[in-house]
Amino acid sequence: MPLPILFKSLPEPDYKLRICVIVPVRNEAETLWEILEALRLQTGENGQPLDHKIYEVLVLVNNCTDNSHAIAVRYQQQYPKFRFHINEIHLPEPQANIGTVRRMLMDEACSRLTKVNPDNGIIASTDGDTLVDSKWIYYIMEEMKGNDAVGGRILTQSETGITRHYHLRNVTYRCLLAHAEDLIDPQEHDPMPRHFQYFGASLAVTCAMYKQAGRLPQLPCLEDVAFGKALEQQDARIRKSFKVKVYTSFRLQGRVAVGFSEQLQKWTDEHYANIQQTVEPIEFSLFMFLNRSRLRRCRKDWQTGNCTQREFNAIARLLNLNSAELNQHFIAARHFGQLWQMAEEKLQAYRKDFAESQSITDAIAQLRAFISGKGAIAAPANPCDSWQHDAEKAA
Repeated sequence: MPLPILFKSLPEPDYKLRICVIVPVRNEAETLWEILEALRLQTGENGQPLDHKIYEVLVLVNNCTDNSHAIAVRYQQQYPKFRFHINEIHLPEPQANIGTVRRMLMDEACSRLTKVNPDNGIIASTDGDTLVDSKWIYYIMEEMKGNDAVGGRILTQSETGITRHYHLRNVTYRCLLAHAEDLIDPQEHDPMPRHFQYFGASLAVTCAMYKQAGRLPQLPCLEDVAFGKALEQQDARIRKSFKVKVYTSFRLQGRVAVGFSEQLQKWTDEHYANIQQTVEPIEFSLFMFLNRSRLRRCRKDWQTGNCTQREFNAIARLLNLNSAELNQHFIAARHFGQLWQMAEEKLQAYRKDFAESQSITDAIAQLRAFISGKGAIAAPANPCDSWQHDAEKAA
């Protein structure tokens, strides 16, 4: 079923427009006014109001049973100079989901930006339960310089209760893992300090890369995760910046079947069931980082004719391929991200050689030791003969 056309009678975008912010809204009457205030009152680094001509906000109120639309209209009437556009829609099943709505909004934003800023226009996404920082737009534009996409740090509002500890442990683990990843497979466009998030509550992408990656996948949930993977397959330069930040709801009852709220509820249930919080074993994560780095170096050397046959054959054996098959993959992959997608699937065969899971507290301690250069890493059972030495050298 084709998607309906949004915002049929909007004024033409201003020639100064650089960034278009999209906000999907579903039953957010309690927070929507505050959310819109934060977007209207954006400032630059010096605290001066940001020129409203360089950004606009698109809000799609979808399948609501509360007065979210009336609140948005009242806000628009109170601040007519704010470049803020609203539409209300009721989607039929199975289209009534966040993936469809975010896709519709991002497509509309891309279309408007392309009219006035086809090369450098930026689509920025947040959510109807998420309060953006006062310099959110400014830092997105700053961090986008030389990059294709920006992921903001997603913090939580009014974080209380037993689930808070689970959430904070998870954030600590994920940030430390990002640091270890940087030590093993550093990326010039995304140096430390960096975080691990590229999710719908705070993501941005250039129009050019949005189209190159095939636009946002139309999925009922985790559409942002799938889009992030699509960007990686295109070798998009994604900056995950602590300067770009938002504050999202800490509610346990969310709007999607799988997402942050669902994870919070899962942790709550595990707490009352006395189930230990676990994560994937650190050794396996580091194993993947190391082999991605090794494959990246090999491909670069292959492109310049400097890859040794010994290294090429070793990687082929690691991926359970012969040299001719690996060479064909190298030829077929236009981007390294496409090559890594193949290799990542092949490397899952080694997952059985590692523990099923690991206590998150042990994982945090092990990551801290690795980052400080004091941690030993157990070698996996695979044909890659030098990975442990490379890991310790990287740390």
